[in-house]
Amino acid sequence: MRQPRTTTVVATRNRREALERTLPLHTGPVILVDNGSTDGTPAFVRDRFPHVRVVDAGRNLGSPARNVGVELAQTPYVAFADDDSWWAEGALERAADVLDAHSRLAVLAARVLVGPEERTDPVSVLMARSPLPGTAGPGVLGFLACGAVVRRSAFLEAGGFDDVIFFFGEEERLAVDLAARGWELAYVEAVVAHHHPAPSRDPQARLALAARNAVLTAVLRRPWPVVARTVLRAAGSGRPGLAGLRAAVLRLPRALARRRELPREVEQARELLERAP
Repeated sequence: MRQPRTTTVVATRNRREALERTLPLHTGPVILVDNGSTDGTPAFVRDRFPHVRVVDAGRNLGSPARNVGVELAQTPYVAFADDDSWWAEGALERAADVLDAHSRLAVLAARVLVGPEERTDPVSVLMARSPLPGTAGPGVLGFLACGAVVRRSAFLEAGGFDDVIFFFGEEERLAVDLAARGWELAYVEAVVAHHHPAPSRDPQARLALAARNAVLTAVLRRPWPVVARTVLRAAGSGRPGLAGLRAAVLRLPRALARRRELPREVEQARELLERAP
């Protein structure tokens, strides 16, 4: 019997009901990292899904919880899933075949189908239209974590997700850091993930979080004129943008301490994507 090539890592917090629906849909090794749930998620999963390895972080680590799962994985590739997402049948075998065939491919960004109506996620549409070249598919400098399969060694080499961004939009900083190290990232439409997100309980808070993390990501890696434009864009976007700016200020010292501008070729590729229609 062939050894598994891909481990699925799920990060969760207080989403026991969603996990009851999605965990049976995962195949191969599964590692669940619990971000300090208070609804009994770790015990529930251990009881109902004994094949799933449960790691209780004891507190909310945000997106870096996935790093814990990647470090524990014993396969060359890791697929991420949210507690409300899963991979289509055969998708992870197909993804592993692509990664086997392209030794410098660090991230395979899949086509994400949203909801029961299976709409293609707008981010997937944008990635399919990327003007960047790629060997496995259109080149990208971002991805949706719930629809990504990563090469474990490359992910760890680039440091995984970081606690400055913490959560939401955490993929961009990792993507550009991988590109800066010479790794490829590609959109592969033939690999499919399903995502059934619950409606946002606080859309304004989500917009504020997006503004905060856009500013912090720019401070971490982009030239100062780009940082300025990002700040001005947030300031002009109303109350959520201003709230995001205030929140960004609290994390600014850590972002500045880790600031490292991208190599010129990666910055130019990022600018090309921003100019693309």
